[in-house]
Amino acid sequence: MQISASTVSLTVDDVAASQRFFTTHLGYTEQAAAEGFASLSRDDAAMDIVLLARGTEVLPADQRDRHASGVILAFTTTGIELEEKRLGAEGVEITMPLREEPWGERLFQVTDPNGVIVQFVEWVTPAGPQSA
Repeated sequence: MQISASTVSLTVDDVAASQRFFTTHLGYTEQAAAEGFASLSRDDAAMDIVLLARGTEVLPADQRDRHASGVILAFTTTGIELEEKRLGAEGVEITMPLREEPWGERLFQVTDPNGVIVQFVEWVTPAGPQSA
């Protein structure tokens, strides 16, 4: 098997609001759209995103009314301080400010208009020895 692309599908209440968020602030472009549906992509290695309106019949019956929750859409990036500043300057609420974990993960989070958590991660070498 060869995987040619990766896509995450998120069920949201307001497709247009999430679509605007991802295209305005995160550099995604619309690939296709219809009532209750949008397919977004980027030219780099980021995964594609499909947004589906809650209740859409293409979803399995037991999933139609579920909202994308408990999901963190994480992007590994460089220049994380600049990204946090850029997004803040664009009016995006930083819902978890930049922090560094002991295992070498630097991260911050924003939340889209439908409550989808978007996390930005940059990996650094941990300062001290790590215990197993």
